[in-house]
Amino acid sequence: MVNYIYLHGFASSNNSTKAQYIGNHFQNCQIPLTIPDLNDGNFSQLTLTRQLQQAAALFPDAVTPVRIIGSSLGGLAAAWLGQQYSQVESLVLLAPALGFLDLWLSYLGEAQVKQWQETDSLLVYHYGERRMLPIHYQFVEDLKQYSLNQLNRPIPTLILQGRYDEVIPIAFSRRYASERPWVKLIELESDHSLTNVLPQIWQAIQHFFNLSPSTP
Repeated sequence: MVNYIYLHGFASSNNSTKAQYIGNHFQNCQIPLTIPDLNDGNFSQLTLTRQLQQAAALFPDAVTPVRIIGSSLGGLAAAWLGQQYSQVESLVLLAPALGFLDLWLSYLGEAQVKQWQETDSLLVYHYGERRMLPIHYQFVEDLKQYSLNQLNRPIPTLILQGRYDEVIPIAFSRRYASERPWVKLIELESDHSLTNVLPQIWQAIQHFFNLSPSTP
């Protein structure tokens, strides 16, 4: 028996378009897919470490194989779970947030980052809640400890990303895959949302995980 988990992206929710689309297809295959709400009722205190702890708590035991699908920041979390837990046997990363922190801080600019640090609050648009919500600077401090160079466990990984990703340039995934022979990158005609290529994404997931209606 394999345990399947889907991790949504930053400022999103377990009701996102991709989460529901993929969840419905798993249901059609009669395969349980766990889709936690990584906001955990408190988006303001979100950290990657908290996400990893929340996701790992869903593992049924210490030996049952786990396969994870992660979108954007959820993709980064999935990669770290694969690094930290030997029972994670394969990953599908959808537009993973590789280099997310540096990109975001650069986008905000030095003055806004300094203000965020001083006030311990930055308003961001939360797509799941459809409103602006604050997030603490601890998110930044926590994420600084996670260097991509440490992601070196040879775990079968499939990255699906749009060539026109406006949030996380596809160059990050190209570099990540080129340095890790166990990572395969499929480039799609899409942007960060990937909503126009959902059938292609499901087909790739189904093939990579060898899923069928009879899969246990």
